[in-house]
Amino acid sequence: MKAGLLEDLNTISVKEVPEPEIDKEYGMLLQVKVCSVCGSDVRIFRHGNERVEFPQIIGHEVAGKVIEVGSKVNKFSAGDRIALGADIPCGECKFCEDGRGNECRTNYALGYQFQGGFAELMPLNKITVQLGPVHKIPEEVTYQQAALAEPLACCINGLELTPVSMGDTVVIIGAGPIGCMLVQLARLRGAKKIILAQRSQKRLEMAKEFDADLYLSTRKENLKDVVMKETEGLGADVVFVACSSKEAQQTSVKLLAPGGMVNFFGGLPAESGPLEILSNEIHYKQSLLTGSHGSVPRQHRIALGMMSSGQLKIESLITDEFPLAKIEEAFALVENKTGFKAVVKP
Repeated sequence: MKAGLLEDLNTISVKEVPEPEIDKEYGMLLQVKVCSVCGSDVRIFRHGNERVEFPQIIGHEVAGKVIEVGSKVNKFSAGDRIALGADIPCGECKFCEDGRGNECRTNYALGYQFQGGFAELMPLNKITVQLGPVHKIPEEVTYQQAALAEPLACCINGLELTPVSMGDTVVIIGAGPIGCMLVQLARLRGAKKIILAQRSQKRLEMAKEFDADLYLSTRKENLKDVVMKETEGLGADVVFVACSSKEAQQTSVKLLAPGGMVNFFGGLPAESGPLEILSNEIHYKQSLLTGSHGSVPRQHRIALGMMSSGQLKIESLITDEFPLAKIEEAFALVENKTGFKAVVKP
């Protein structure tokens, strides 16, 4: 089969590799229809990851058709259209037993320890089939949309940890695909006012079809000044930092109303160093500072259900399509932020 093989840092090549073999009892083989490019794929490409050993086929936002199932697999059949999430519970530790597999210390994930989706065929092992975020795609949902159930599930996880209530003012820093999904989810939760902030004016313009109330370029305006003006000096109830910016994380705490919440949705590069935050901003306002990472199978199932209901604009987030042969172009588009979602079709 053909696959985009990550051979080393900054080196991904489309090559012929042996077709994967599956566990004949409990495994499945997937014909990959779509694998979209996540920012974390680009980080692995540029900086590596301790869970990824070269050579590896990465990619974890996957949708495809089952073409082979093990003799003891009961939930799925050949011909099923399925979508995959990234995080695979080990099923044995305290966190997995508590339904918090994305906090598992073993930290299995597709495209990391297990082969990912930038290939024509993808094997799913026993633990993935039995415990992982593997779900049938609703009839109304396309393969392209279903591939984005993985990042949508991560957004749902963020909303569960940092809940938006009816009437809240919400600030989202970062107008990429995640930020635009968070805008839509916050609106569904009853947010009264949503402020979407982004450095790039071009990306901010792209985000304007999503349901924010105010679009703010942080290159042109002071975010804190605008938030305080829009809230009569009180501040925001909830802030999501949906970008990998140390400056944005440090600023976010200053935007909160008393009793407000901040979610660090995007991680920072290791070289970023520690944050400088005045703890009194949290202490005297009784603020909550938290983070969210990944998702659990339940949230992936919910994401597909929301797509099926038509509540969200998902297709609009997909701005570019590439064949597998042009996977490097897809990575460049995501890295340079010239579009929203780039999908690869093996």
